[in-house]
Amino acid sequence: MTRLKIAVYAICKNEEKFVDRWMDSMQEADLVVVADTGSTDRTVEKLKARGAMVYEIKVEPWRFDVARNIALSFVPGDVDVCVSTDLDEVIEPGWREKIEKAWTPQTTGLKYMFTRRFNPDGSRGLTFWKDKIHHRHGFRWIYPIHEVLAYYGEKPEHYIWEPGIQVNHYPDTTKSRGQYLPLLELSVKEDPDNDRNTHYLGREYMYYGMWDKCIATLQKHLSLPRAQWKDERCASMRFIARAYQAKRNYKEAKIWLYKAIAEAPYLREPYMEFAKLAYQERDWPAVYHMVEETLKIKERPATYIYELFAWDATVYDLGSLSCYELGMFDKSYEMVQKAVEMSPHNERLKNNLAIIKAKVEGLKQRRD
Repeated sequence: MTRLKIAVYAICKNEEKFVDRWMDSMQEADLVVVADTGSTDRTVEKLKARGAMVYEIKVEPWRFDVARNIALSFVPGDVDVCVSTDLDEVIEPGWREKIEKAWTPQTTGLKYMFTRRFNPDGSRGLTFWKDKIHHRHGFRWIYPIHEVLAYYGEKPEHYIWEPGIQVNHYPDTTKSRGQYLPLLELSVKEDPDNDRNTHYLGREYMYYGMWDKCIATLQKHLSLPRAQWKDERCASMRFIARAYQAKRNYKEAKIWLYKAIAEAPYLREPYMEFAKLAYQERDWPAVYHMVEETLKIKERPATYIYELFAWDATVYDLGSLSCYELGMFDKSYEMVQKAVEMSPHNERLKNNLAIIKAKVEGLKQRRD
């Protein structure tokens, strides 16, 4: 196993409450480099006290790629491996040894598992591969927001995959995402053919309830030659359906959900999106069918495309309701039991369980 010189680098602003937890997590690095972008609290003071090399910078107009490139420039040139994290993230212990075991002279970057958010019960929710561990030289950050690493080195780009390295995200939910929309608009203006950022911009319009812009932007995403990833195309179609649903154009919403299912029939999300719409219309056969199709899919791909409602108690909840309305009481009872197992503190589900159990027992007594 080769001894590597490993540096962690980050950007931050007003994150003093995360400093100690973050520095504890980064102790396995040889050095920690932070570019502070204008903190007015004790972030800089606390980082320096914990041994971080802190540089105070100013980026105007603000964009994330410029800030991260400045932070990377402060990492000494003799460093072998750079680990880019944010202060609201934690790397589980033992990560350094795993990097050193996996890294080879041909390696330019390493992909690891990243949990963006956890489920209410503490289990892992949205978890996917991420690629912010990289060689010191030959990389730069691009895009004003949702920035990514771009490789420009001389030797061939070569990533290794190490599922044993786990980074967990514990976000500050009080922080505004108000800067996201203008930066995404700038990003698409700079690179109109970028499918990824066009998708993100359309999604952001959806978050803001800007339905017409959402629809137009996501339809543009689907028309781009580079928009080939079916999972993301499916998501754009689902979001278009949501926009039409918000505009009360349910016919068009269904059309787009059928398209989403056809685009990525291996994903749970489009089926459950349709099941939710059918539930609102009290179309019980459609709800039942979509839940059944959802449950045929047992494994979730390790990508950022993820909707909690496709994997939590919602699936069995809607399944139970549809079975009840269709007179399939035994199956309704089975499904509501599973829903309660997955969400044991949900009072509505527990009430449903009692009602359906009484119904099943009453029917059994009549048969007997």
